[in-house]
Amino acid sequence: MNKSILIASVFLLANSCLKDTNPIIVDGGDSFLSGPGVFILNEGNFRAGNGSLSFYSYDSLKIYNHVFQEVNKRPLGDIPFSMGILGSKAYIVVNNSGKIEVADRNYMTSVATITGLNSPRHISFVSDVKAYVTSLYSDSVTIINLLTNSVSGYINIRHTSESIVTYFTTAFIANWAGGNKIMVVNTTSDQVIDSIEVGMEPESMVIDGNETLWVLCNGGWKRDHYAELININPLTKTIINRFTFPSIDDSPTNLEINADHETLYYIQNGIRRMSTSATSLPSGTFIPKVTYNFYKMAIDQRNDDIFVTDAGDYQQRGYLLRYNSTGALVSIMQADIIPGGMCFKAASDPNLE
Repeated sequence: MNKSILIASVFLLANSCLKDTNPIIVDGGDSFLSGPGVFILNEGNFRAGNGSLSFYSYDSLKIYNHVFQEVNKRPLGDIPFSMGILGSKAYIVVNNSGKIEVADRNYMTSVATITGLNSPRHISFVSDVKAYVTSLYSDSVTIINLLTNSVSGYINIRHTSESIVTYFTTAFIANWAGGNKIMVVNTTSDQVIDSIEVGMEPESMVIDGNETLWVLCNGGWKRDHYAELININPLTKTIINRFTFPSIDDSPTNLEINADHETLYYIQNGIRRMSTSATSLPSGTFIPKVTYNFYKMAIDQRNDDIFVTDAGDYQQRGYLLRYNSTGALVSIMQADIIPGGMCFKAASDPNLE
């Protein structure tokens, strides 16, 4: 079946009430951003500088594309990769442009641009005034002063870095590209205090309801190691359990956890899920990929809605798929070029800035 026909059929079956699946923002003062929803980072074509930001609104049930560009009248940059929200500000990490765009989360108006970063990937807020940013190419994690929106220092972890999880005064930082370690950093002293050897290329991590760390290791792009899902005690830095994927060709990605922090999700030929108390990996898919090209996934911590981006052929505009907690498709809407990571936004602050 033609993909466009399939998408149209699924859209109708989902009983969606959407009237306009691709509105463009023309007024930065629009109030749609003040409500709850999810931001979608459209990576754009490599080195083309056409990355963009979309917003799916729970209030209108619409997706709004080109949000940052239409509000600020300039492009977002080359490969927007991840995003974090702290207080009234959104921090958009633009990987190939080597910068972080700081914007008001409710209006997306620019506040500052933090430049001079080396291939930044993920941001983690370790306090109200400090954040860490990982790097694909640098052996150092960058320290950001959130008061001045500037680089204040570096932590040499002697490895490139990807996923990062902060647990009280400890940051766990995954050495992804060609690595097999989780670096442990004291966030008070900004010093490496330990490391944990895991599987090849740990690419995503979550903390569960028992306050243990889960690490998904995809086995490396050469497929010469088996992928693993590893559970770690963050206090003792010891491995509680490890699950090895059955085939050398298995390449799971994008570990996520639900609202009660008792169910894990990841992408592998569809979406799979497993209980944090499970004794084995799931044998089947929770949500089959059908003809979609699942790229990134995020779970709304308020209602367990599952959002997945379909990157298509990694050249053109892709789609945002929304599933409910039972795995039923709710809606599918067109985003921009190569929709990737997502960031959820709650309702507006009582006192908007």
